[in-house]
Amino acid sequence: MNPDIKVLVVDDDADVLWGTVRLVKSMGYQVFQADSGKSCMDQLKKNLVDLIVLDVMLPDLSGVDLCKALKADPVYKSIFVVLTSGMKISSLDQADGLDFGADGYIARPVSNREFKSRINAMVRILRAERERDDLITNLQDALSQVKLLEGLLPFCTYCKKIRDDKGYWSRIETFIETHSEAELGESICPDCAKTYYPGINIYQDKM
Repeated sequence: MNPDIKVLVVDDDADVLWGTVRLVKSMGYQVFQADSGKSCMDQLKKNLVDLIVLDVMLPDLSGVDLCKALKADPVYKSIFVVLTSGMKISSLDQADGLDFGADGYIARPVSNREFKSRINAMVRILRAERERDDLITNLQDALSQVKLLEGLLPFCTYCKKIRDDKGYWSRIETFIETHSEAELGESICPDCAKTYYPGINIYQDKM
């Protein structure tokens, strides 16, 4: 089942509309229907779908023109549009539809199996793009949390405190924790271990 995907079928032929809606429903998608360009827009205002199966020949508006308008609208441009036609089926017709922004073109008659495969292919691309967009958003959020230290950092040569841009002096560990995402853990380097704990081989053979 694919209830997360909403599909709008638009066709002025009642028989083709009924058959297409029935076929898409059998694939597990949520399905809405319209029989004209106007009713298509009315449906979109009520239900923002993921994919439109759009007939090229509509009574009030060319499906190609409607596709072009949808792709130019910021609200609807991300919707995948698959044009269908039983008349405009030449290579040139299909190229024109794709050039005007359609994401796919299905020439009728077409077998049920091929129709399903083409729709499923569009849905796979749609989901891949969603995953990519989510990944980009997550990366941007992660990068926004990263704090970088840069520029000249004045520090005391005796106590090793660092002066910040407001003129305050603070311990180096406090400064790092404030200006980065790093967490400091206490330890001791090999040289200091030899100096302050000469009788204890803390690093064993590594010293």
